[in-house]
Amino acid sequence: MNKKRIKRASAMLLVLVFLLITALTGCGKKDTDDNNNNTGNNNGNNNGNNNGNDAEEGFAIDLNVGPEPETLDPTMNTAVDGATYINHIFEGLMKIDSKGEIVSGVADNYKISDDGLVYTFTIRDDAKWSDGKDLTADAFVYSWQRLVDPETASDYNYMVDAVKNANEIMAGTVDKSELGVKAVDPKTFEVTLNVATPYFLEICAFPATYPLREDILTANPDTWTQDSSTYIGNGPYVLDSWTHQSMIVMKQNPNYYGVADLGPDTINFHLIEDQNTILASFENGEILFGDNLPSEEIDRMKDNGLNIVGQLGTYFYCVNVEDEVMKDAKVRRALALAIDRSYLVESVAKGGQQPADTFVATGLSDVEAATEFHEVAKKWYSVDPADYDKNVEEAKQLLVDAGYPDGKGLPSIELMINPGHEAIAEAVIYMWKEKLGINSTISSQDWAVFIDTRKNGEYQISRHGWLADYNDPISFLDMWVSDGGNNDAQYTNPEYDALIAKVKSSADREERITAMHQAEDLLAADMPIIPIYFYTDLYLISDKLEGFYSSPLGYKYFMYTSVKE
Repeated sequence: MNKKRIKRASAMLLVLVFLLITALTGCGKKDTDDNNNNTGNNNGNNNGNNNGNDAEEGFAIDLNVGPEPETLDPTMNTAVDGATYINHIFEGLMKIDSKGEIVSGVADNYKISDDGLVYTFTIRDDAKWSDGKDLTADAFVYSWQRLVDPETASDYNYMVDAVKNANEIMAGTVDKSELGVKAVDPKTFEVTLNVATPYFLEICAFPATYPLREDILTANPDTWTQDSSTYIGNGPYVLDSWTHQSMIVMKQNPNYYGVADLGPDTINFHLIEDQNTILASFENGEILFGDNLPSEEIDRMKDNGLNIVGQLGTYFYCVNVEDEVMKDAKVRRALALAIDRSYLVESVAKGGQQPADTFVATGLSDVEAATEFHEVAKKWYSVDPADYDKNVEEAKQLLVDAGYPDGKGLPSIELMINPGHEAIAEAVIYMWKEKLGINSTISSQDWAVFIDTRKNGEYQISRHGWLADYNDPISFLDMWVSDGGNNDAQYTNPEYDALIAKVKSSADREERITAMHQAEDLLAADMPIIPIYFYTDLYLISDKLEGFYSSPLGYKYFMYTSVKE
């Protein structure tokens, strides 16, 4: 899914966020071809908006942020649109405000031990569940233990791998009760880490770490997210109804501590996957916000509601390295080299994207905060249009070395996408045919089915996209460890695993960054993924909608919006 800012955030990212906020919108996640991955201060409830609730009481807004979500379970969700829904229903110890900063959420203050290993959070006295029951520290103990429990099989269990005993629990050698978390008392939650982790507060604002009601989940383990009577959260809104493939309706949570600062009484999330339908709904006034549009309509809509903002993410193709044809790294690299990324971003995507010559996205800091990780990284290939012919010549030689001269003998390749990615895919398979003689086909699956198929490794090459989950390059790199929950490439390399383990066990910034560069170099050599471009976020927003914000991680926030006449 995947990301944001605290006082520890990089200076570069803070500049990005500042520039985006001045445009009344933050960053987010999606481009025209991707429907897809802090310090305690004030509560951040008002976010600088006075929504005039007295005058506008009872108003509703209609929006689109994605199609039918695969799940609304905070522990199991991996999609950005799913996280947007969840962020309106739940709230973590920390949260992201309209300035992109990590601020106090349901915890009104916290303390960090001198060695950086123990975090003690004090849960606000007025924190309640949507059914009126008090929210206590036990809810975090339960949700964090559930996250690392091997029986849960959460793809995001590694988000808390810095917590004491988390890795051992995930490996099945230690019981989940030994996780380094405890309820000191009903309003005090304590976390003990293995190593000082500079982005830990950002983890505490990530959906997988949100509190959960053990009694509700125990009684309704398979259906608790499906009904308003059991989908009990602690956030600003509650689920009113979920008409599958049509709409999710949310209402204000009267038991939310900041309810007085909320904007709309009702939020109608229209579940639309087709880009043309999203555009038509926006232009007809049926929705005030649409999180996608056809690429051929970008130029026309630039002065008619289209916003293009920066984002911490990479659009790429994921290669199933266990596939009989794709297991050869020479073939994978040949396919990568034959893609003309400059043409794709300028003539197909057309949303201000940047051709990707590495995997870790731009906008994240290196050892020195003023220097980007991407700037220092070794480039996987040249994205300069002047070098494209040289890339192709190298690709042809790699195919010769692999035993497929001019693509002869290489079986037809299937590229799997979800709706909205046809234009990029068609251009890519044309390049593979024209430059390398490789025949390819495109298959398309609806979003929820597509996610399962990719996760299960039932494909050869698949469209993918990833947004940072927090402000650190490791958010892009730790997903490719052997058997990782988000490792859809089925990639495994013991040397790579060792480098990621080194990053996760070190508190020394230079040592961590050096190891991450080495890990990315291994990805370049093995090529289980084919980077295409670095994201921008394109969305349609009515000039009537005020108070909306998003973050470079892709999440959208509508809880403080108002509608001007």
